[in-house]
Amino acid sequence: MQSHRRKRKKLKSDINVVPYIDVMLVLLIIFMVTAPLLNLGVDIDLPESSIARSLNVDKNPVVVSVDQAGKIYLTLPDAQREEVDTAKLTALVSAYVKTNPKSPVYVAGDSKTEYGKVYDAMALLQSAGVAKVGLMGQPPQEKAN
Repeated sequence: MQSHRRKRKKLKSDINVVPYIDVMLVLLIIFMVTAPLLNLGVDIDLPESSIARSLNVDKNPVVVSVDQAGKIYLTLPDAQREEVDTAKLTALVSAYVKTNPKSPVYVAGDSKTEYGKVYDAMALLQSAGVAKVGLMGQPPQEKAN
């Protein structure tokens, strides 16, 4: 009788990492694509209503105005309206909001102002520490017959 010898295979102690590298590269690409999109939004708190109506505000609001040329104006309560640059706007609003955290902050943009300029003003307010930013508008005027 022939004896069949079985060859014993040596155990492999290496780990095959190729599938893990593939998964890691896919996750890396997903995170690289989605990470810049996470910081694009500016949080604003707009009233939910089918018909916009004026809000009753107890305190005098902080108003940031953006004109058609893109100039930024700041009106603090009990102060005159003044033209400011972005650094001064951030510093003044940040200081005011730290002392008056409940004071409302609004952005008023000229109807012919580019949306990007109003958006930049809102982003500056968010970087200054303002939690909620409202948009100001004017109700439509009734047409004379």
